[in-house]
Amino acid sequence: AAALNSGETDIAATATNAAANLYNKTDGKITMLALNTKGVLYILEKGDSIQKMSDLKGKSIYAPSNVKGGNPEHIFHYLLTENGVDPSEVTIEWLTPQEITAKMVSGESGICLMPVPAATAVLLKDQGVRQALDLSAEWDKVYPAGSLVQGCVVVRKAFAEEHPAEIAKFLEEYEASI
Repeated sequence: AAALNSGETDIAATATNAAANLYNKTDGKITMLALNTKGVLYILEKGDSIQKMSDLKGKSIYAPSNVKGGNPEHIFHYLLTENGVDPSEVTIEWLTPQEITAKMVSGESGICLMPVPAATAVLLKDQGVRQALDLSAEWDKVYPAGSLVQGCVVVRKAFAEEHPAEIAKFLEEYEASI
């Protein structure tokens, strides 16, 4: 955010909620250029008690501390609410991804909210851990008209206006890289 605001950086990849905050805090001087990340949040479980969102009621889960207050937490709370669970009925223990991995692979049971690639790392380290819920699929159940987009590319509006050919070239190369 600081690099974009100062003009040190012209284009950046960020979470969609961060992009919205940047847009509002800068009165539109930072704007969205492209959407880029869908479906990267999962509920993992060592066990077999979680089959649907409402099964999380009364449970304790691990979640990465670096997403506290960000998209994953907001999405998780929204999905709980839409499935009849008050978010206060789920205890979240905020840990580093490394701490979550250690707890999931060393324990006999455990539940965590993890984004990719950390979720993949946990699944690879312990065959007893399974993907219980794909939060994109859960989102589609309660909001079928829209997909769960979590990441985007933003640009300084002044840069985009001053360099339309470079922006077009960037988007062309960005599309090719995908």
